[in-house]
Amino acid sequence: MITKTEEKQENETGNEKEKREIVIPGETIVSGEEYLPGEWTKREGKNIVALRFGLADKSGRLIRIIPLSGTYMPRKGNVVIGKVLDITFNGWILDIGAPYPSFLPAIEASRFVNKNDLSECYDIGDMIAVKVFSIKRKGIDLTAKGRNLGKIEGGMIIQINSNKVPRVIGKEGSMINLIKNESNCDITVGQNGLIWLRGRNVKDELFAEKAILFVTEKSFIEGLTEKTKEWLEREKKSEKKEIKEEKK
Repeated sequence: MITKTEEKQENETGNEKEKREIVIPGETIVSGEEYLPGEWTKREGKNIVALRFGLADKSGRLIRIIPLSGTYMPRKGNVVIGKVLDITFNGWILDIGAPYPSFLPAIEASRFVNKNDLSECYDIGDMIAVKVFSIKRKGIDLTAKGRNLGKIEGGMIIQINSNKVPRVIGKEGSMINLIKNESNCDITVGQNGLIWLRGRNVKDELFAEKAILFVTEKSFIEGLTEKTKEWLEREKKSEKKEIKEEKK
């Protein structure tokens, strides 16, 4: 039996905090015809019922689930990070961790494409930040056109459970912006759980990685943003102390 815990929704404005509850599939989240079913929920009579295991998020009348387990299920508009598995005559086959094939057409590349040798643009093994352009019965179409999309060069890539991505991003980007500022890193978060970190040096990138893993490990706790701020402050103080000791 799964025991319920509650999690307060971080609110940077300081207003009263909404509570999130962990729910399981089939569980009634709220009752009332005034509520509307959102992602991973459905209506059964007057009840809004959970379709996934995760956090029940109430935003006004809209009820949705933030999943905490399961494989990545792509949605149109998702930014993801993929690895080139193969090259065809008109594009690239990518692995984005989805249950079906993903294809990046040559016309959707982020830079010039030599039609006689597509590997000059993206080669097998390259990592690319792309966006889900459309989802069809036979697969997923991708695009690399857009801001912060294209071949990934430099930095490091880490992987987390894709269902923890909303917690890493935070409300309106609050969590990931906090980590960016404290680590001095540029961070691209793929909805499929792959995250690209690029800092001034490896030390900054490792610090950002450590912060992200802290968030994923503590994703169930209350007031996660505040606890992450406290953790970052402790880590910074510890780092300064180590530097002073090294100089002695």
